[in-house]
Amino acid sequence: MPGPQPLTRERIRDATLRLVDEFGLDAVSMRKIAAALGVQAPSLYAHYPAKDDVLRDIAQTVADQVDVSAFADGWRAGVLSWARSYRAAMVAHPNMVPYLAFGPSDRAGALDRADAVFGGLTAGGWPPRRATMISASIKYLVVGSAISSFSSGFPDEKAVYEGRYPHLGQAHLLRERAGEIDQDSFELALTALVEGLGHPPSR
Repeated sequence: MPGPQPLTRERIRDATLRLVDEFGLDAVSMRKIAAALGVQAPSLYAHYPAKDDVLRDIAQTVADQVDVSAFADGWRAGVLSWARSYRAAMVAHPNMVPYLAFGPSDRAGALDRADAVFGGLTAGGWPPRRATMISASIKYLVVGSAISSFSSGFPDEKAVYEGRYPHLGQAHLLRERAGEIDQDSFELALTALVEGLGHPPSR
């Protein structure tokens, strides 16, 4: 009969991410991580000194799914691929979004990706200030679309709307189509933003 699995950083990260996905960031502690793994909290400290060290590693793992390689094919292709993969990484773990968006900016790889985005935009002809604004605009769009669902604000009871909100007769159906609506709305905003940028100024 096989013995207990050895405690590894990977197992700790996986258990922590499951807790974050289910209960949110604020509900996670080293004690709860240890309980989920069937060990005592002190045994975690040989691998991670504190909860934030675990979260930093998780954030890096999630952020590593963001693809900036398409800037080699031009700034438009780069922005679209970057934004879509950025959002996909966040949507997969929505409770991590606040940490990914506002957590430490010195995580391994974060500055490499920022450099690739800024370099791709400036190589495509955008002046540095405009490239910075484009990068920021994409981040606002991605984080805003990932942090909550548009449909979550609408009750799914038809009676709420009948007789009082004549233009919201189908609003009770929004929640059952939330994923589709959120994805399509993100694509609408992203393509409108990129198309609205037009072309870089002539040099």
